[in-house]
Amino acid sequence: MELFRKYFSELQLKALEESGPNWGVNVHTVGHHIHPPNRDYPDPEHPSTHVFEWEKGRRLREFQMVYIANGRGMYEGGDRTPVPIVAGTIMLHFPEVWHRYKPSAETGWEEFWVGFDGHFAEYLMRQECFDPQKPLIGIGFNAEFLNVFLRLIDTVKYEGVAFRQISSCLVIQMLGLVYASALMGDKTKLRQEQIIHTIRFKIHEQWEQNLDFEAIAAEQNVGYEWFRKTFREVLGTSPGQYLLQLKMEKTGQMLLETSLTIAEIAARAGFESEFYFSRIFKKKMGYTPSEYRKKK
Repeated sequence: MELFRKYFSELQLKALEESGPNWGVNVHTVGHHIHPPNRDYPDPEHPSTHVFEWEKGRRLREFQMVYIANGRGMYEGGDRTPVPIVAGTIMLHFPEVWHRYKPSAETGWEEFWVGFDGHFAEYLMRQECFDPQKPLIGIGFNAEFLNVFLRLIDTVKYEGVAFRQISSCLVIQMLGLVYASALMGDKTKLRQEQIIHTIRFKIHEQWEQNLDFEAIAAEQNVGYEWFRKTFREVLGTSPGQYLLQLKMEKTGQMLLETSLTIAEIAARAGFESEFYFSRIFKKKMGYTPSEYRKKK
């Protein structure tokens, strides 16, 4: 999966506000970044509105939700008590609430983030499980949450029709998932579900490639036949069909939201030829790529 970051300027946010309704949630920034071990944090590409020095910490003007997908690190809030962060942790930052955080020098980490404000965002963040004094929520490898986050990144990246409204709805959906996770607490999932959802996340990260599922199963220290059987039991489809359907969804989105040619989309999605891509797309989606782009 490509790294991505987007920070809307004040002028851009003002222009977006004038473009139509946003369901009460204004998205300020969205991103995905892998911070390598033994590097200064934050990296130099952070804009001045969001960067901070560890010694001084930071206060934001908007809400921010940060998900740590891999690695570990440290968080400190207003009481300056260090709290360890592990993979699968959500950090919720509230406006004007002091905080600081950083990855471990030994591991670095992979982070997803979204910054937002708005009258409905304020209402949601006042719910009982969202507490500025308890900003860390463990959700583990929540595949549904990750899927929505990846969809949000794609929506902002391509800036298609009504992307602002769609982005607002996706943030609301993510907050609902975090809320549900917080209410349920950190219940331990079955090992097999943890493995399958970890692999599912990997598929979403590398959907453009033709993945070697035997190698992926080996990385999780499980047999390939066990992996195929359990994947179908948990998700209701085979790994190959899941990847293929994901490719159809992603390429369909690109057909609607970008000006890329069909050949360029086929190549980006890892198909060997435009002809093969078009044949598979029609079989799965009911239209050829050109028909789909025109009709939708």
